[in-house]
Formats: sequence, structure tokens, C-alpha cells
Amino acid sequence: MTTAQPHHPDADPAAHRAVAAVWRIESPRLIAGLTRIVRDLDLAEELAQDALVAALEQWPRDGVPRNPGAWLMTTAKRRAIDLVRREQRLAGKLDQFGHQLAAEPAPGPEQFVEQAEEIEDDLLRLVFIACHPVLATEARVALTLRLLGGLTTEEIARAFLVPEATVAQRIVRAKRTLARAEVPFEVPSGPELAQRLDSVLEVIYLIFNEGYAATAGDDWMRPALCEDALRLGRVLAGLVPSEPEVHGLVALLEVQASRAQARTGADGAPVLLLDQDRSRWDQLLIRRGLAALARAEELAAGPPGPYALQAAIAACHARAVSAEQTDWVRIAALYEALARRAPSPVVELNRAVALGMAFGPAIGLDLLDQLRDEPALRGYHLLPAVRGDLLAKLGRVAEARAEFEQAAALTRNGREHALLLARAAECARQSN
Repeated sequence: MTTAQPHHPDADPAAHRAVAAVWRIESPRLIAGLTRIVRDLDLAEELAQDALVAALEQWPRDGVPRNPGAWLMTTAKRRAIDLVRREQRLAGKLDQFGHQLAAEPAPGPEQFVEQAEEIEDDLLRLVFIACHPVLATEARVALTLRLLGGLTTEEIARAFLVPEATVAQRIVRAKRTLARAEVPFEVPSGPELAQRLDSVLEVIYLIFNEGYAATAGDDWMRPALCEDALRLGRVLAGLVPSEPEVHGLVALLEVQASRAQARTGADGAPVLLLDQDRSRWDQLLIRRGLAALARAEELAAGPPGPYALQAAIAACHARAVSAEQTDWVRIAALYEALARRAPSPVVELNRAVALGMAFGPAIGLDLLDQLRDEPALRGYHLLPAVRGDLLAKLGRVAEARAEFEQAAALTRNGREHALLLARAAECARQSN
């Protein structure tokens, strides 16, 4: 099986860029529609890639068709006939749809029209397959970026700083796992829907977070991952518009993404939230985020969910004209609500920061010290980083220095490592 590479040796650069752009937009719908037809995710992706190669051969010569998605689907379906005829193991599928497809005219954008609702249904089914809980988290992330983000294995590997072979293996194993589990190509219903939707939201959130604050490497941010996650979130909100937590997640991502330009300096070094130039925050993204948050609150039948609560926290920062005007008391209250709704040590860590800002560093430190023996935070660099910040505000700079040095030793991000060592050095200067 070939990999999803939007490249062909005979394509001129302009044509290559055009096809790559179309592929990024159309490939999720194409793979989703083919999966419904052939009921085989691996085969569907192979057929989609064959159509891509055909596009790279023909579009530079004939021009990009007016309906490129329909052209790709028609071409893929025609190739499905050839493949079904060539491989006896798919003879059953030929009986189901091969004769009907064989009667279709040659590929052309006006000769094949999918109903919009059917395409959207197929896409939603693909979302739930790629993010199925039967898969490990890293497999769900890789498969989602591949099938729904239109990224190649090389691009995914580069984004997460892992070998390309590792990503390829994750994707292959994920497809095998789905096949062995006989996961149906359908949207779950009833109680299963909430569980499966949680998995989808988690994957999008993880992709965004890896772009927003990279866990490893030399870059503080990887904006392309943030953009992919935001696009996936927006698509999901269009597919399931009545789910409040989907809008809550989109609101959170929109507002967080609004700070992207202000989060790094000219040299690429991190700029912490309270030090950012807020004039560089993207006001369009903020407005979109606040609108999505309002939609989530409007749809919620009861208390807000975890993503809506996090979006409300982000909105407090977005509404503050300056760092000094931030409503930390409200943020602390929202974190308390989040701790009740979705308790976790990381939420408590963030609540300690909010309490320290709202009521003084000693209050935050009291809560933080209760987390020092928490197994889930062992080796988590932000625990000593936050503790160092609170200790520095209390004037306990020698202790703060030790905490910042410990945090620097734990992080795998080069930019963050340098920032923490710089804070440790500042504490050392103050103690002399």
C-alpha cells in the first residue's frame, strides 16, 4: 500500500501545490465516502491515494476540475471496479456495487454528484472510527491526522518528533485493530454516543495542545498542529451542532489560538501569558471563541462540561484588556467547578495558580504542597515550575531557584528548558 503523499515527479510546482491544497480539504470526505462503499478503511485509503495520483497526472495537463471532490470520488470508484475484478478476495463486494459502478460514465465533475447530507454523514462516521476507544491514544491521534487532517506520515512524524516508521506502524496497527474488532462504519447511538464523543474531543484537544505547547524539541509551539485541531473542531461542530461540549471545545481552541502570535518573541523564546502584548491577540478568533462559548452555554441542559468550563477560563483572559485587569477570583471559582466536574491533579495544579493570583501566593502554595506526592504529577515539570513561581513571589528565592532548576531538568522542550534556567538564574542573582 502506498502512503498518502500528494506528490508526483511529473507535476510542476504550481500544480503540485494546487493538488496538495485540494487533497487536504477533500481527502477526509473522499476516504469517508469510499469507506461506506467498500467497508474497508485500508482499501478506502488506497483507492483515495490512487485517485490522487491520477489527479497529479491529469490536472496539470487538463486543469483543476470545477468540482475536484466529485472528480476524485468518481476516479476512486472507477478504480475500485478494477481492483475488485483483480482481487478475488473482494468478489463479494463486486456483487454489491461493482455492476452499478461499471455502468457509470467516465470520470467527470458533473457526472457524479453526492448529496451533501450523505457526505457529511460519511465524514461523521469516519470521525468516530478514527477516534474509536479500542485504539491507543497515540494511534487515535495519528489515524485522525492521517484520515481527517490529510497529513502524510512524514508530516505527522515531524509534528510529534518521532520516526516516520513509528507513525506508519501506529497507523497500520490501528487499522488492523479496527478490522479485528469489526468496528462498524456507523455513528454510535444511545449511551455509547457520549463515550465515543468524549474520545473524539480528547483526540482533537491532544492535537491542539501538542501544537500549543510542544512537549519536546526546540520549538515552543507548532502552529500547524493547532490549525489542524481547530479545523477538525470546526468540522465536528458542523457535524454535531446540538452537542454543547463540541462547541465548548471549539470555544477553548479559538480563544487559545488567538494568543499564538504573542506567545513567542522575535527569537522564538516563550512569552508567558502575563507578559504578552495583548494587542497581538487575534480579535477575530476571540470573537469566534466567545460566540462558540455562548452557543455551548445555550445548548447545555445542566452545568457546563469540562471543555466549556476551560473555555470560560480562557474567556476571562481574553476579556481582560491588561494582565492586571484579569478576574482571577472568577477564574479560581471556575477551576473549582472544573475540579468538581472533572477532577484531576493537573486541574488542581492550575487551581493553585489561580488561587495564588486571586488571594496571594501563600494560599496557592498551600494547595500545591498537597500535590507534591501525587503519583500522576511525578516527573511533571510544571509542578516545580509553578512552585518556583509562588516561592519567588513570597521572596523565598533560594527555594524557588531549586524548583526552577528541577523543572528545567524535567522538561523535554528546549525553549522551555532555557526559560526555566533563566528564571533560576534570576533567583540566584536576587539571593546574592
